[in-house]
Amino acid sequence: MSLAAQPPDPQQLKAWLLAAGNKDATAFRQLYNSTSSKLFGFALRILHKQELAEEALQEGFVAIWNNAATYQSHLAAPMTWMATIVRNKAFDVLRRSDDTVEIDAEQFDSEVMNALRDPQATPIESLQLSGDAKALAFCMSALEGLHRQVVALAFYHDLSHSEVAQQMSLPIGTVKTWIRRSLERLRTCLAKREAS
Repeated sequence: MSLAAQPPDPQQLKAWLLAAGNKDATAFRQLYNSTSSKLFGFALRILHKQELAEEALQEGFVAIWNNAATYQSHLAAPMTWMATIVRNKAFDVLRRSDDTVEIDAEQFDSEVMNALRDPQATPIESLQLSGDAKALAFCMSALEGLHRQVVALAFYHDLSHSEVAQQMSLPIGTVKTWIRRSLERLRTCLAKREAS
């Protein structure tokens, strides 16, 4: 494994963050070089567009630079702290953009499979998981567009109901109702597919 492929050492990230808190530009540059590709990928998963992800990453690193002095290692690992900042900036960019979040069923299937992949699973268990992911992707695609977006933001992007409401400019009661109804539809759809 090459050195570049190894994940950043949390202790080194912590040292760079603390130095950046003292406005050490060299340490901040090393922090950026070590984490920007991973954080860019994180932003891209939320925003689905390179230019929006780049904007979120840039805003995220400006916020990291400005707030590095407030980082408290006993509360969060360095990467977790930075990922939270970039995540929040990505949602800010998403709110400002005219784009809506669309779910690509093939990408959703792939992401679900990656999340469910168990290295200890037998081939039969892996096949079952693959079928389950495809069934879920199919049933998600059958939901009405806005309902699918609300469910995806809540579960795929891990937003709270109030964050979904803010993101979609909808009343929170509507969001809760749509999620409840969509989950009922998903349950029914999955049960029908399992029965067939």
